[in-house]
Amino acid sequence: MTDKRNIYLKMKTLEAARNILFEAFSESVGLSSETIDVVDAVHRVLSEPVYAEMSSPNFHAAAMDGIAVAAESTFGAGESTPKILVIGKEAHYINTGYIMPGNTDSVIMIENIHVLEDEQQVEIIAPAFPWQNVRRMGEDIVATELVFPRNHKITPYCLGAMISAGVFNVHVWKKPRVFIQPTGSELVDHRNIRQHELPPGRVIDSNSHMLGRLVDACGGSYYKNSIVKDDFKQITQAIKDAADGDYDMIFVSGGSSAGSRDFSREVISGLGDVLIHGVTMMPGKPVIAGKISGKPIFGIPGYPVSAIIAFDQLVRPLMNRMLHQPDIPDPEIEVIPTKKIPSKLGLEEFLRVKLGNVGGKIVATPLPRGAGCITSFTEADGIIRIPNHIEGIAENKPVNATLLRPLPQIKNTIVAVGSHDNTMDVLADLLRAKSSRVSLSSSHVGSMGGLMAIKKGLAHVAGTHLLNPDDGSYNISYLQKHLPETPVKLVHLVQREQGLIIRPGNPKNIQGIEDLSRKEISFINRQSGSGTRILLDFKLSRMGLDPSDISGYSNEEFTHMAVAVAVLSGIADAGLGIYAAAKALHLDFIPIITESYDLVIPDDVFDTENIQLLLEIISSDEFKLQVNQLGGYHTQNTGQIIWRSN
Repeated sequence: MTDKRNIYLKMKTLEAARNILFEAFSESVGLSSETIDVVDAVHRVLSEPVYAEMSSPNFHAAAMDGIAVAAESTFGAGESTPKILVIGKEAHYINTGYIMPGNTDSVIMIENIHVLEDEQQVEIIAPAFPWQNVRRMGEDIVATELVFPRNHKITPYCLGAMISAGVFNVHVWKKPRVFIQPTGSELVDHRNIRQHELPPGRVIDSNSHMLGRLVDACGGSYYKNSIVKDDFKQITQAIKDAADGDYDMIFVSGGSSAGSRDFSREVISGLGDVLIHGVTMMPGKPVIAGKISGKPIFGIPGYPVSAIIAFDQLVRPLMNRMLHQPDIPDPEIEVIPTKKIPSKLGLEEFLRVKLGNVGGKIVATPLPRGAGCITSFTEADGIIRIPNHIEGIAENKPVNATLLRPLPQIKNTIVAVGSHDNTMDVLADLLRAKSSRVSLSSSHVGSMGGLMAIKKGLAHVAGTHLLNPDDGSYNISYLQKHLPETPVKLVHLVQREQGLIIRPGNPKNIQGIEDLSRKEISFINRQSGSGTRILLDFKLSRMGLDPSDISGYSNEEFTHMAVAVAVLSGIADAGLGIYAAAKALHLDFIPIITESYDLVIPDDVFDTENIQLLLEIISSDEFKLQVNQLGGYHTQNTGQIIWRSN
């Protein structure tokens, strides 16, 4: 077969794509039923209604500890006219849950009786009424009544009700069986990797495992086939075998885009019909949906975030329909974006965000938008859906976000916005170890971005390391200039070594910042507004160098670790960053300056329980020990308040 480029069919909107799927696979194309033991039915869906086989309780039972009596025999009792009842004749001691003796219909609580000296008689000073403190037969469930209708999803509570009703076997829909075929000549099974050595150009297959567990979570089951390389005939044979087998749905993982080695669409069209190729959503645009032998088949994009969005928006609704379940949307909440967020017109974007409660409002900070950034989902608290007819959302304008975590958890998140530092990861881990209730969410927007977030009331904490070139001090002059009306405290976190991160062995013989102007050296920069960028510009100015003299000056990253990775991968020969990042990736380092990295904390949150817990951890020996182990840090004054607003 010759290589050629795919051409997308006319892309569909998400709504149109769903309608096509639902029309092609109506509820009549359903699942067969099976009978299982009731104890195995939790999270399964009933295919037939459940009727009670017996009443619950199936006898009259005491609901209190006391004496069982015939209510009629107690009439007339009062404080001035007490009644004496004989134990064993007119009254019978009984415990909660026990069967009521014959000819009794009421229970008088033990604390409302007076035992006489002979202990064979009791005195009461109030009458009982019929069925007082008694659970009557069938009070909860009556034999033959409907317990649950068909298509009801069984919960652990439902299990208790069915067993109480004498139902020991139930009819449920079989789990949808999904065949998952990972494709790609670059893919490697994680079990075949030794000592974490992955050859360049190879990719660990994670999507097929993730998709399988998403199927599990939707009430299905899955079989993951072994990896098939980019070979049209091999992929076709694997999918044909799956379509002929006992499966209800098929996934082809990878190969859904428009590359010359992307065969999913051609395989599906050769064996059946392509219904959809391309949906106007981002991530997830290249998704394919089709039909083979009456079964739905999906070409799932290879990028993990695209795969998740494609599953959530198209596969999950279809699986729910197969199981006769509603596709209930996740809860939403109004949030305030921390900055303007542009978006592409014509594409509905699913933007992953971090959320936190600052000053009584939920603020949203965007995470990386790349379809390959799986951590943008693992770190996300919510998703903002940007419609395809607008070009983004404005800063500080309320929008809705779909919650990925419980709201109480989000409300106990400390929102840290500002400069990146590896010690913030240590702090986040120790905070969760100290309290499962509180978490730390860090967003890396640079030191100046952090100060602006504090000024706008969009963060609890801002990390900053801004150099004053006039006197060599850090941060205080910037607070005085940019936050004159915002009462804050400046807490010292660490002193850290900042310098040039270079390749092992220094193959380009770089000695300092002045060498960055050499034409053969490529540089990776930090984003505008970051303290590292300000430091670089200060050094260049002192040396009389122009940014245009540096190859790669306009290439930006948002964290020290990203700079280190760029050097490690060969994208750049050098980058300005902290020693800890270089050490973590076994890179060489040329020291430039020791700088102060501090935390700006507004006065109105400083004394809150969560911030005080954070400060307690910062001052702890455990935090200082772990920070010093990273390398390139000094913690002599860590935790001290070094400046406060007047």
